[in-house]
Amino acid sequence: MPFITDVITFFLHIDTHLGEIIRQYGVFSYAILFFIIFMETGFVFTPFLPGDSLLFAAGAFAAIGSFNIALLAVLLWAAAFLGDTANYWIGHFFGQKIINNPKVPINQEHIDRTQQFYKKHGGKTIFLARFVPIIRTFAPFVAGVGKMDYKKFVSYNASGGFAWVFGFTLLGYFFGNLPGIRENFSLVIIAIVLLSLIPIFTEFIRAKFKKSGPATS
Repeated sequence: MPFITDVITFFLHIDTHLGEIIRQYGVFSYAILFFIIFMETGFVFTPFLPGDSLLFAAGAFAAIGSFNIALLAVLLWAAAFLGDTANYWIGHFFGQKIINNPKVPINQEHIDRTQQFYKKHGGKTIFLARFVPIIRTFAPFVAGVGKMDYKKFVSYNASGGFAWVFGFTLLGYFFGNLPGIRENFSLVIIAIVLLSLIPIFTEFIRAKFKKSGPATS
């Protein structure tokens, strides 16, 4: 499918695309990155947007002077925090209607997977999900549907967003321009994506193992 191909290409060459955005929009690049991170965390319809890889690439560009690293990190943390907050309230007020509407393009498997994540990790899911693609987008929505205590949600949202944004932008800032990484940026992005998917694959394997395990009498 052309759309999927375009998304994969954007991910693999995110450094090139981000460089083009910076050259074309200058200081307004901050607003574009803010909007992308806000949407990736704020709407259940956009789990395909770049998160980890974009933060890493933005940090790498900050190291060569394209962004102010402090402003960048604070701004993107705000985007992540506000995105999760918006997603929570959408789930709180409209979640079940959205899930039950057959015309809404939400993958029920993603909802189920997120709910399983909640069963295992409880409220900490909001923090932990920051580091897991797809789960990251659906976790605040499911928290809203389940009417999770908002004060607890805010605490995990703020701390998880801080660890996620500052962690990946600083990794990019300090390591993104090392010769070996810069020359193999696409491979590094693939590694980041694969590492972030480990929790999903781990849960999938455990679930399959439990289903295929010997029946107890």
